[in-house]
Amino acid sequence: MDIYFSDYFGVSPGALVDYGAFDISLVNDLPLFVDPFLLFNSENPVYRGLHDEIIRYMRFLKNVSLGDPISTALRDMWFTFPEVRQNWFGYSQTGNGGHGLGVDFARALHKNFRTVFTDFGSETLTQASHIEKLCLIKSGVGRDNLSDFTTNLIKGYLAEYTQEFSAQYVDAALLKEFAIAKASFNYETRSWVTKRYVLPAHGLDFVLLTPKDILTKDETWINRGDLLNRVTGIAGALPDAGLRAQVNDYMLRVLPVGPKATRKEVDAALSLVIERFPQLLDYYIQQKEATGDLATSAAMTHVSEVENRFVEQVRRLVDDYLEPAGFYSVAGDT
Repeated sequence: MDIYFSDYFGVSPGALVDYGAFDISLVNDLPLFVDPFLLFNSENPVYRGLHDEIIRYMRFLKNVSLGDPISTALRDMWFTFPEVRQNWFGYSQTGNGGHGLGVDFARALHKNFRTVFTDFGSETLTQASHIEKLCLIKSGVGRDNLSDFTTNLIKGYLAEYTQEFSAQYVDAALLKEFAIAKASFNYETRSWVTKRYVLPAHGLDFVLLTPKDILTKDETWINRGDLLNRVTGIAGALPDAGLRAQVNDYMLRVLPVGPKATRKEVDAALSLVIERFPQLLDYYIQQKEATGDLATSAAMTHVSEVENRFVEQVRRLVDDYLEPAGFYSVAGDT
């Protein structure tokens, strides 16, 4: 029964391990996500270079937002980030279809660059700029969306990474040349560039491999839920006495009190605090940068858990029980 990349393309799982790639399922998305913080915090100069390129593109979007008005077509081309389904990660009920970040996100991002994120790319408090900051203001932008955001911006690298592995380990008859849109961005023409790669073919589509060491299972290291949990503590420890007084005064006025206050109401009030004082985002990110080593070790542990549960145990279930019992020879569907 073919389930994983190694099954479909006749590759030894050990070859993928040695290469550092995750042996993805080509039946259904697996609950793993690309975490941009793992690019930033890596000792691998290639990963750090990818993070720098992501921030460079975000600076371009900020400059566009602060400049003359742009057409809806240009905004959608530059500011939307559809799911890159070919890496087979994320959430989906069946197969590898998802949503990505569409027009609503594009509108919000374009607006926020003119209001909340005017300092993006020129922060002085944090070690670097972080793409996650752009997703902290808006609720409903979780790890799946942030992973889509990041994967879109490193798609060319993932195609090269997959092409290099495939040239060495995959039968040429199983490969095909694909034209991949938005593989890189040309800043002179301000347009996305389509490039061609020889990649594993799965039906009419291509497949992308992803390095395990940029993946996580749980929330990305910098995430909105964690921010909301820390806001009151960050506000109370602000080194600027004037800012600290303003934030705490506003917080006392908007936070609901009493035993009947729900978590939803509290989070909504904390969101107002963050929007009113976006400086809190940089103090939060500074804390996360300071504990970045924990992000790498936690991600490695969680990815191993997914690998054990969704790859090794499922493969054992199929090989030792389902196939010998004739499960796949029974006609019909579920």
